Amino acid sequence: MAGSGDGGNEREVLEDSINHSSSFSRHRYRRSMSSGEEDKGLLAFSGWVYHVGTNSIGHEYSHQRFLYVKGKYVEMYRRDPQENPGIRPIRKGIIGPTLMVEETGSRKVGNEELYTIQFYNRLDETKKGEIACTSAEESKKWIEALDYAKQQAEYELSRGGGARNKLSLEADIDLEGHRPRVRRYASGLKKLIRIGGGPELLSRSSSSLGTGSSDGDFEGEFGDAVEAHEWKCVRTINGVRILEDVADGKGGKASLVKAVAPVDASADTVLEVILNLDRHKRYEWDMLTGDLELVDSYDGNYDVVYGTYDPKYLGRWQSKRDFVFSRQWFQGQDGAYTILQFPAAHKKRPTRNGYQRTSIKPSTWEIRSLTNEKCLVTHMLEMNAAGWGRWKKSSSCSKFEKTIPFALLSQVAGLKEYIGANPSLKCEPSSLALHSKHSEGDPPDEFYDAVAGDSSSTSEDEESDDESEKEEKPIKQKPAPAAISSTALKQASDAAENASKELDLSVPPIHVDPSQFNSVLHKGKDDADTNCWTSPGGAGFMIRGQTYLKNSAKIMGGKPLLKLIAVDWFKVDKATDKIALHPKSLAQSDAGKNLPFILVINLEIPAKPNYSLVLYHAAERPVRKDSLLEKFADGTDQFRDARFKLIPSIVEGYWMVKRAVGTKACLLGKAVTCKYFRQDNFLEIDVDIGSSSVARSVIGLVLGYVTSLVVDLAILIEANDAAELPEYILGSVRLNRVRLESAVPLDG
Repeated sequence: MAGSGDGGNEREVLEDSINHSSSFSRHRYRRSMSSGEEDKGLLAFSGWVYHVGTNSIGHEYSHQRFLYVKGKYVEMYRRDPQENPGIRPIRKGIIGPTLMVEETGSRKVGNEELYTIQFYNRLDETKKGEIACTSAEESKKWIEALDYAKQQAEYELSRGGGARNKLSLEADIDLEGHRPRVRRYASGLKKLIRIGGGPELLSRSSSSLGTGSSDGDFEGEFGDAVEAHEWKCVRTINGVRILEDVADGKGGKASLVKAVAPVDASADTVLEVILNLDRHKRYEWDMLTGDLELVDSYDGNYDVVYGTYDPKYLGRWQSKRDFVFSRQWFQGQDGAYTILQFPAAHKKRPTRNGYQRTSIKPSTWEIRSLTNEKCLVTHMLEMNAAGWGRWKKSSSCSKFEKTIPFALLSQVAGLKEYIGANPSLKCEPSSLALHSKHSEGDPPDEFYDAVAGDSSSTSEDEESDDESEKEEKPIKQKPAPAAISSTALKQASDAAENASKELDLSVPPIHVDPSQFNSVLHKGKDDADTNCWTSPGGAGFMIRGQTYLKNSAKIMGGKPLLKLIAVDWFKVDKATDKIALHPKSLAQSDAGKNLPFILVINLEIPAKPNYSLVLYHAAERPVRKDSLLEKFADGTDQFRDARFKLIPSIVEGYWMVKRAVGTKACLLGKAVTCKYFRQDNFLEIDVDIGSSSVARSVIGLVLGYVTSLVVDLAILIEANDAAELPEYILGSVRLNRVRLESAVPLDG
């Protein structure tokens, strides 16, 4: 037993083993382990690890922590105690005889592949926790160190007497429970959950194109794709503007409406207030939903909430009502938050005697920072109430003001007034803990400071009857903003000219004819064609202009550098990489092998079954040496992850899907797992959409409406210095009402 008279050799072997891994370097963290003789001949081991777990509302976290093992004791610090004398541990305990330590292999945590070590008490299954390392070798060394600590505890226990009594009074290291609070906030609110760096393509986030208003009313001007919404203010109530989308101007059965207001608090604070389920707090700002209860939680960013209310203000003879809704939330890479809310059903909450089950309209919340202490809050929903038209034209009280949709819109006003009446909310420092990028200083303390037992918001509803119709309609072309003038068109032409320099102009071009290539989806004949693809060009996307580094100005995209020649739609049992090597792939055809360069984008879509949407973009000339495209095609995966950008746009489809997908450019390599395969005349990028819980849930929403969606995608290599500007569109595709059943099985 280590620590006994004959245990010296064992310690020497262990010490030598640890010293062989005295330093590790991977990703953005430096990891090291050291050992040395301490008091009474005990070994001490220390180094950086990840503390992995799930907070109170099911959101998975992974925080870098410094672990120190000495004898039977394990201590966890926020910073290295050797470099910060006097710092106190945030976790402390022993590796007791009943505490089991097991290596559980590798798994995805966020966007990183980590090797996890699980702690659990064999006598109490509620006591458990995890740490993680970046390599299998490092994990093995920590297992050895922790086993040594356990041997020390077992040795003391074997000595009996006072040692046994002392050991029984000491607690095992607790990596799962909440640690003691180290500070008290004035408002009594806990820190926000870190919603995390969900894929930016799934968020509605802010972006300045230099042509939009400051309040975000025109959503196309705050994304990277042009959209056709036209918002008109129809009423202003207590500093909250009520706007209607009048783009169609046909006055159909339903109208898209939103309430918008600036709120004098950080986006983080507003998010916490909206997600909070506490009835006493909600009663102060939410006139519709007060009694809310968390029913279930999935993947840390999706849950189901049950609520009851007695809407006496809706009418004298109304019965008691209850409702169930689901919601999902995510944070864009720029810090903007989106909450999507839908009606739901759950077996834990069947219909209840004495209550009328109500379905609340689907709605979205968007919270975008304006300054550190001010944000813009938007609550959007679809109206189909008969009194909407009369209400917006008349200043007198109408029946519409006694409806649930009006109560939902009024939540913005209640939120604004509630936060304004509680200055302590503005002092909440939790915003410092929500951003994943820190230029300097210590990492934020985000361990267990999540919202206690909550994570919800308001209401939801059913799909619009109009949107669920499957009749085929001609595609409406997206109008460009008024600010896109002849100057913008000239800039787009310059971007296209800049793109042409990415290819070797000394080599004569070959004629790339898409009709030479067979694919699962056919090329559309016109806008009314369905289950097909077309090439939309780049005019519908906004990209970085020549002066972007000076004034963040963006320009309209020009002609794509690469020509879209085919789109495959495969059905697979599981996510399949290196699809370009498959005999069914265009890259393996005789015509494909004669092309100078093919960019293959394999979008791996999680579902039952799984799907692969494969896009083939071809160059008419070889890639020029030392060009940005050559650096991307033949560079490192790290470079590719930092530059591979996608801009999505829902041209036609259900408005909730549009809000979920958004129009903001996304660095896919930082949002989901991307694998790169360079061989022969092609580069394949395998995009694992299922690697992100947010992406999985939103893609499920998209697939539910896919037969009524027209989707545009643009692919770019992000330009980060003046020599690379202006940006150019690498390739683009329009997918027109694709049918799931048309996918072809990809046989081995």
